[in-house]
This record gives sequence, C-alpha cells and structure tokens, in this order.
Amino acid sequence: MADTLATKRANNDIFLLIGRVLAASLFIASGVQKLMGIEGTVGYIEAVGLPYPIVLAWIAAIFETAAGLLLLVGFLTRSAALALAGFCFFTAFVFHFQPDDPQQMTQLMKNIALAGGCLAFAAVGAGRFSVDRG
Repeated sequence: MADTLATKRANNDIFLLIGRVLAASLFIASGVQKLMGIEGTVGYIEAVGLPYPIVLAWIAAIFETAAGLLLLVGFLTRSAALALAGFCFFTAFVFHFQPDDPQQMTQLMKNIALAGGCLAFAAVGAGRFSVDRG
C-alpha cells in the first residue's frame, strides 16, 4: 500500500511539473511578446477603452512574464497562480467577450480554462519539483 501511495505522489509531482511548464510557457511567451511590441498592447487596451493604456500595457507585460516565471520554477506558486487566474478572468471578459465573434469567444473560453488550471495550482501548490517543494 505504501508503495502505491509513493508512486501516486511521484506521478502527481511529475504531472504538476509538466502542467506548470506548459501553463507558464504561455504566460511567459505572451508577456515577452507584449514587452517586445508594447505599442500593439497599448493599442489593444485603447480599443477597449481602459484608462492609462501605456501604464496598463507595461503592467500586463511585466506581470505576465514575472508571474509566468514564478509558476515555471514553482516559487510563490499559490499566490502567482491565484493572481494569474484573476488576470485570466479579467482579460477574458474585458477583451474577449464578443458573443457575435466565434474566434473571440474561443479566446474567452481559453482564458477561462487557463484560470481553472491556475486555480488548481493555487489549491494544490507546485509539487515536489519546485522551489516551494509542495
């Protein structure tokens, strides 16, 4: 019985590591893309009518990159994942809620699914293969 529990725990830690790498890669790539093309991000924010688009663009770019890196290495995982979940919900409804546009609604659902994954990391942590170790 103990071997079975140890095997399950080891598998869970491996799955958490793989999940963190996959999820973090999306956030890091998106953040770096924003950093490299901040003007486009500013335009996108302006298009939805949010105030201070240049400030929000830099905040979003830095946040996505930094939080993605935290998730990747598993440091402050629960907090980073919870913040990323909030970010995903916010961006889903502010930027992608366009019921007449199937592509935008797919993006909305993608963000909601990412938020769900982030909430799972917030609930269970990063696993053994992380800086947090749990």
